Amino acid sequence: MEQAQNVTAVPLPPGPDGLPLLGVLPGVWKDPLGFFLKAAVDYGPVARLQMGPKDFYLVSGPEEVKYVLQENHHNYRKGYDQARPLFGDGLLTSDGEEWLRRRRMIQPMFNRTRLSFFSQFMTQATEEMLDRWETLADQGIIDAAHEMMKLTQTIIVRSMFSSDVGEEAARLGAAFDDTLEYLNRILFAPHPALAELPSAATRRNRRALAYLDAFIYRLIERKRASGEDTGDLLSLLVLARGEDGQPSLTDAQVRDELMTIFLAVHETTANALAWTWYLLGLNPDVEARLVEEIDTVLGGSPPAYDDLEKLRYTPLVLHEAMRLYPPAWMFVRHAIADDELGGYRIPAGEMVMISPYVTHRLPQHWENPEAFDPERFTAERSAGRHKFAYFPFGGGPRLCIGNNFALIEAQLILVRVLQRFRLRLALVPGSRVIPTPIATLQPKPGVPIRLERRY
Repeated sequence: MEQAQNVTAVPLPPGPDGLPLLGVLPGVWKDPLGFFLKAAVDYGPVARLQMGPKDFYLVSGPEEVKYVLQENHHNYRKGYDQARPLFGDGLLTSDGEEWLRRRRMIQPMFNRTRLSFFSQFMTQATEEMLDRWETLADQGIIDAAHEMMKLTQTIIVRSMFSSDVGEEAARLGAAFDDTLEYLNRILFAPHPALAELPSAATRRNRRALAYLDAFIYRLIERKRASGEDTGDLLSLLVLARGEDGQPSLTDAQVRDELMTIFLAVHETTANALAWTWYLLGLNPDVEARLVEEIDTVLGGSPPAYDDLEKLRYTPLVLHEAMRLYPPAWMFVRHAIADDELGGYRIPAGEMVMISPYVTHRLPQHWENPEAFDPERFTAERSAGRHKFAYFPFGGGPRLCIGNNFALIEAQLILVRVLQRFRLRLALVPGSRVIPTPIATLQPKPGVPIRLERRY
């Protein structure tokens, strides 16, 4: 698919009719996931959606997704301006040469050696959670989504700052929660100004940002003064040096990257695991096969980083969970110049939306797409499948930098939990777990489980 040089005569994509002023926003507000999926099925790989005063372009076909994220990515800048107060100019929001410089500097921080080092935080925190679960196993129902959020938060905080931050840990986690709540609130605001109206969420966000900034800058100052490399992400960012021997990142840039990494590998991994527990609860045959592999391969020994490559079915289960419920359910880009995509015109300045949730459920690319079938990711059944039919971490040059961290973390947690417990889904008759698309795809009101000790 080649970039068009002159696309003024090319037609705009088709799309559903909307209401005056509001366009299709009422349908989006009512059921965003269902609305976007239906639009893709009804109108094809590129659809035009009038959302309020602007047109948005939903790109769902794998070839068209590849074009935007990889082949012509230079023409599509990131569209997360609303997130800048939280993430600053980190990898999530930056573009151009500055983004490339930071990407090249940060990428080695997630190499095999570093991931093996970080895995100790993953296994230690998981063991602590499971020891606590021993006291909860006879006390009724717990929320797996909440438990996974607490666990991945502990892991990323220790990975960023080497160890638990003591009494600050709870407040630090609450502050991140408040900022994410606000980010979730503004994503689908009809107009950016509405998100700034006085509210309790706005006030909590401002207090949380002030606290997080003060906390992180204090740690950066201490790290620069000591010069000690403790192997954590803070050390790697603060102590990075350019060819001239000077620090590669300013204090503000270190702060922005820490904020970005927290979201990239915390809430996303927690939600992926929560959905995995939900799906395993609905599919006991898959859970039984998963447990059989874990018991056979590891024989009861706690998993280590090097053990993961011995497991074959375990990663398939996670991939299938992320196909059905990708934590990063939508990406946003802005077209810099006029372009032609799938035979349609994308005007300069317009917003392009790419949804893994939608593409992962298109029947022309996935047989029986609503079914939970981990074996669809075997080599045999994956042969011939378009690379961009499945992209839970994005794709192209801006593939999520924390994807390997997240996959290793999720597998270590999944394996160790199933070695010690069975998680029985405890839904009240008539109740449902509803995928709620905000900053990430969250299970609401949660994933209720009853713990059952294995030994």
